[in-house]
Amino acid sequence: MNIPLAERLRPETLEDYISQAHLVGKNGSLTKQIAQGLIPSMIFWGPPGIGKTTLANIIANESSRPFYTLSAISSGVKDVRDVIDKAKQSGGLFTTKNPILFIDEIHRFSKSQQDSLLQAVEKGWVTLIGATTENPSFEVIPALLSRCQVYILNAFDKKDLEQLLKRAIEKDEHISKKKIKLKETDALLRLSGGDARKLLNIFELIVNSETKDSITITNKSVLDKVQNNTVRYDKTGEQHYNIISAFIKSIRGSDPNAAVYYLARMVEGGEDVKFIARRLLILASEDIGNANPTALVMANTTFQAVSTIGYPESRIILSQCATYLACSPKSNAAYMAIGKAQQLVKDTGDLSVPLSIRNAPTKLMKDIGYGDNYKYSHNYEHNFAAQEFLPKEIINTILYEPGNNARENAQREFLKVRWKEKYGY
Repeated sequence: MNIPLAERLRPETLEDYISQAHLVGKNGSLTKQIAQGLIPSMIFWGPPGIGKTTLANIIANESSRPFYTLSAISSGVKDVRDVIDKAKQSGGLFTTKNPILFIDEIHRFSKSQQDSLLQAVEKGWVTLIGATTENPSFEVIPALLSRCQVYILNAFDKKDLEQLLKRAIEKDEHISKKKIKLKETDALLRLSGGDARKLLNIFELIVNSETKDSITITNKSVLDKVQNNTVRYDKTGEQHYNIISAFIKSIRGSDPNAAVYYLARMVEGGEDVKFIARRLLILASEDIGNANPTALVMANTTFQAVSTIGYPESRIILSQCATYLACSPKSNAAYMAIGKAQQLVKDTGDLSVPLSIRNAPTKLMKDIGYGDNYKYSHNYEHNFAAQEFLPKEIINTILYEPGNNARENAQREFLKVRWKEKYGY
């Protein structure tokens, strides 16, 4: 029984695949493509242990395609080229059954390694399936990303994880021989951090530690048997998400002491510096915004700096940025404005742009009124001329409400002088 439980239970068909109904359920976006064997190159993005590798294997099996796999941790450009050469020989150039090349942790591939995939994907020599736990917008080069569909795999919910445990109890050839009563699951689920592979490994550890054939699983029995060091930082589990959450909320709450403490937790745990810097970049806009526009500049400079330098020096730059953002005035006005605007678009659809501000590159467009009565703001006093910019159905709608801080109060005064009669600022 040297094969781990997670591997023994790995599903081989879509029928046995748990979760991700939005992709492979009855009406899933990939279901018909898999059934027809018309598989695009794609990137699976989601947390660890949610079935990215398993789904890639199932797609290859159900579409009857040759399957090649590489790990970005241990593979180089030569390995990529070797696999592509084999794929070209086995797949042929004029068949829809071209081989699938699966690359685990594709975000760890360098630019040159990703570049080596471009021609093979472009020519259709292989169908690429990449798996990543990181945002592909940041970690996959644009040229490769444009050739792939990105599919988001959602984290398992409690029901999914409990279903996995029940499957292990009922179907695994070794565990099913024991009489196991799953009385409580909270501790198992908490320790796994939503990672199915980790959940099954912990479960197997607990079962194998019992000499009796009759076992009752409780929260206490799980915690008694599993060495759970709560101080240790787990980059792929619950701690990862809890600590980054505490870090962001500490900065949002203007507490630089708590912010730098949680930063230290991440630094000591070896967290990816770019992951931390990206979160600071988002926060600078979401929680500070126009209250201090320099915050975004600082965060962007931080991201660029740590991307170049890395540890250990990056800790100093991250600390400077985190404490600066924590001590900045706060406003979520810009964040709220785009949220309101997006909802308005969803509610009202594609409203017509006022004729006066439409683009008129042709004579016909000018003849039918495009651009008529547009007032060029710079021709007027204070570079401003009152006119209608919103579609007629939503005129006078206020989406941006400046916050109550020095800079945004100045913005409010600016808007009041120009738009008091229209918007009532």
